Amino acid sequence: MQKRSSLSTSMTVLFVLMFCMSGLISPSAGLAEEPQSLFDGKTFKGWEGDQTVFRIEEQAIVGGNLKQKIPHNFFLSTTKEYSNFELQLDFRLKGADTNAGVQIRSDRIPDHHEMIGYQADLGQDYWGCLYDESRRNRVLARPDSAELAKVLKKDDWNHYRIRCEGPHIQLWINDFKTVDYTEEDAAITQTGRIALQIHGGPPGEAWYRNLRIQELP
Repeated sequence: MQKRSSLSTSMTVLFVLMFCMSGLISPSAGLAEEPQSLFDGKTFKGWEGDQTVFRIEEQAIVGGNLKQKIPHNFFLSTTKEYSNFELQLDFRLKGADTNAGVQIRSDRIPDHHEMIGYQADLGQDYWGCLYDESRRNRVLARPDSAELAKVLKKDDWNHYRIRCEGPHIQLWINDFKTVDYTEEDAAITQTGRIALQIHGGPPGEAWYRNLRIQELP
């Protein structure tokens, strides 16, 4: 009995290896991809949007300006779409009452300046909120503002971690979890572009750098 069991195990291992070598089964199937840089610090390669509003400065993407009113929302988006992923980046806002955000699983509205989809919000009273841009137009989940204030640096660089797995979306600012949200509407798409926003309003700048993404199974 022991010899038969060993032989059966060996045959199973050999069978799986043959399928892997044939390309029918990937040895890495089900494993997350390695983190990849979304921004090279020098060019807009892999991104599209209005480059009169967005510029590159000090190896960061900067949206907006500190001199003129921003007429409406602007978005710089990836050309690639993503479904399940963990996105990490640094952000900083300049100017009074500046608002911005990171779009996830979003798309551009045809013949319009807006995008539709989830937004990891920034600025004003929306730090760390999950907002539904141009769709339900409301905050879906928000953090405890008093607890967030203990770690948030409003006038300096902060770190955003955004994790999307199926209907589950989680946000962290400086390692403080601001949102743990599960989408209950099965009709809401869970695939789309990532985009950086500068919100319409008074003069202001949104700075983004060190953008890295890890695609999940």
